[in-house]
Amino acid sequence: MTATDLKGEDLFPIELAPDLLWMGSCLEVPYRGTMLHSYTSSYMVSGSESSLLIDPGITGDPHMLERQLETALEGRPPLRWIFLSHQETPHAGGVGRMLDMYPEVTAIGDVRDYHLFFPEHADRFRSMAEGESVDLGDNEFTVVEAVIRDLITTRWGFASRQAALFASDGFAYAHHHRAGQCGKVAEEVPELDIIELAGVFYQYALPWVRLTDMEPYAERLIALIESLGADIVAPVHGLPVTDVRNNLPKTCEGLRQAMNVA
Repeated sequence: MTATDLKGEDLFPIELAPDLLWMGSCLEVPYRGTMLHSYTSSYMVSGSESSLLIDPGITGDPHMLERQLETALEGRPPLRWIFLSHQETPHAGGVGRMLDMYPEVTAIGDVRDYHLFFPEHADRFRSMAEGESVDLGDNEFTVVEAVIRDLITTRWGFASRQAALFASDGFAYAHHHRAGQCGKVAEEVPELDIIELAGVFYQYALPWVRLTDMEPYAERLIALIESLGADIVAPVHGLPVTDVRNNLPKTCEGLRQAMNVA
């Protein structure tokens, strides 16, 4: 098995909806004596005038995202925006490289300290609060509340035309590489135990959930999905969800399970 096969990078980009492209690769995750995979994903949405990249954090092979993005942009409007959900490397690690490559791009989100890391691009960071939007042309991208966050600056995003919620570390769980689950959305692998694997992810990646009553968070997540009318959820570390109404109860139960993991 080659390194390319193991990471699954040749599967991407994948079109989840018109002008919604999924990019990324897989990382190995040890679990109960076996090796699972977890995504490190980026996404791109387009309107009639411009395109926006969500979380360009892929750094293990930065050229991989460059190749995938070049393919994703074929026949679509130019890249003008990068949305950064928060400052962790798997989410924002590639922003400097992308700003170097695309001089017309502005990075948005809660970017209060990015100018310290990239002073050469200080004038290309635009802080946006929850509820603020950018117009892509017949498609609007809005910064929304991050119900599940690991940093105070964490924000989620919503694309109006695709009714897609970009949920960063929310909706995160691993999948089975040897069962051929790489490059699949959640609905294509109904045998996957979302409840268990979501609980495990939250235990290790977001340890605060073990010390918190997660029921209010589950309720806020449901309320956010309903208020936005989201049809798709695109997380960075989990399988994209194209049947939100069926998946949401399982994800919420994964939050509750994380409270009880020893």
